[in-house]
Amino acid sequence: MRRLSFSLFMIAVAALSACKSDTPPPRPASSQSALDVMELVAVGANRCWFKSGDPAFKAYSLAPELTSFSGRPRILIVRKGSSDIRPLLVVQAEGKPARLDAFGPMMGEALAPRIRADVVRWAKGSKDC
Repeated sequence: MRRLSFSLFMIAVAALSACKSDTPPPRPASSQSALDVMELVAVGANRCWFKSGDPAFKAYSLAPELTSFSGRPRILIVRKGSSDIRPLLVVQAEGKPARLDAFGPMMGEALAPRIRADVVRWAKGSKDC
């Protein structure tokens, strides 16, 4: 069963690389909860995108919303210092095993492939930037 989950995950990753920006990232191969996965993603995003001073994310700030009564913990990327609170990127998960979803205007930009790759890597437990 575990090998089948991994195979399905790898197929989803391959399919994702050829998809448009409105296609969600694949779900992790583990049976972690949505909160577990989003905690990993939030820590990775904070460390690698924001605390590192990454120029691609300099104009944005991270707004984690991990405590969710809807069962969909998420992180939001918003414009830094702007009164416009609409998120430019939403990464959320739901269920067990967790199913990831990423959407918003940033997923239609050149940065989208990197966002997808980072999110999937962090969801699988990697600490690499």
